[in-house]
Amino acid sequence: MPRYEYRCRACGATFELRRPMAQSAAPAPCPAGHDDTVKLLSTVSVGGTARGGDAPAPSGGGGGCCGGACGCG
Repeated sequence: MPRYEYRCRACGATFELRRPMAQSAAPAPCPAGHDDTVKLLSTVSVGGTARGGDAPAPSGGGGGCCGGACGCG
């Protein structure tokens, strides 16, 4: 089940709730009991590399027809 982050407009607290996607826009009272909250926009960050430490660097050449294999152009 996804987690959604909310911010309370009354006290400024931020909090997370786990709920089904269908309920993501449903009202979410803050832990202090205030009802004036907004759902925050979440971002996903993916880091790292696709190659291992000893893997060879990818070589050039895109292949495909216009990559020189069929004589187009």
